[in-house]
Amino acid sequence: MSYQTLKRAVTTRLDIKKSEFISYAFPVTSREQAMFHVEQLREKYPDARHHCWAYIIGDPDNTTSAGFDDDGEPSGTAGRPILNVLQHKSIGNVIIVVVRYFGGIKLGAGGLTRAYAGSTQAAVDEMVLLPYVPMAKVQILADFATEAQCRYVVESLNGGIDDAAYSKQVTLTVTLAEADIDRLKERLAMDGRVLDEP
Repeated sequence: MSYQTLKRAVTTRLDIKKSEFISYAFPVTSREQAMFHVEQLREKYPDARHHCWAYIIGDPDNTTSAGFDDDGEPSGTAGRPILNVLQHKSIGNVIIVVVRYFGGIKLGAGGLTRAYAGSTQAAVDEMVLLPYVPMAKVQILADFATEAQCRYVVESLNGGIDDAAYSKQVTLTVTLAEADIDRLKERLAMDGRVLDEP
């Protein structure tokens, strides 16, 4: 599973035959997040003629979830071209929404397809892309005396501490790359023990 994800949101604008195409790209990890961005842009640009979009959750070559919408443009001229660019560039966990203000000149089906693909490509050209790293949550049960060492080991593996619960022992909930879980277990063998995903 090798693909890229978007580091941060991107916005671009293209003017094509007096129509304005404003592209927004957002990193997302669920359909709900993707649809949230669509609704936000509908509220931000209520007078725009179209809010066309496509998203991919997971690997673009073997998607767990993908979707698109032409939002009133002729079928296949908006959402599908946006999705095709994302798949061609192997970008996952992303949504692109293209907001169109109609300028009075009809572009035709071929012109629309090129305009939406071009708007998406303009956004892709501005993206800072990172390799996708599958992450996992694990819990570490440790004694109070070894908590600092456990935290150090997690951070040395570029993991993050999400939560710490204190009772007779310390339970640290951490997020780190799936590939580093075995290394975490090895390094913590003396200081604590790794539990399964919470």
